[in-house]
Amino acid sequence: MANDIRICDKCNHMSIKSVLPKLRKMAPDAEIKIGCKSYCGPCGKRAFVYINGRYVSAPTEDEVLKKVEPFVKRPAIKK
Repeated sequence: MANDIRICDKCNHMSIKSVLPKLRKMAPDAEIKIGCKSYCGPCGKRAFVYINGRYVSAPTEDEVLKKVEPFVKRPAIKK
């Protein structure tokens, strides 16, 4: 059950160079797609990440990463 994460490389509120390593650390199994998401209105005003079918946005990159964490799918722990 891999995570599906998508980010825009044109977003003015995030840096691909800084956000990509943080997302990979948060969800190592994720398939991270980079490119325009046709979400230009909100993207022009706030940082956003599309994760597992949801758009999550916040005023800054760090804030959006905190809001994304609960949506990261974690592998089930086997007993």
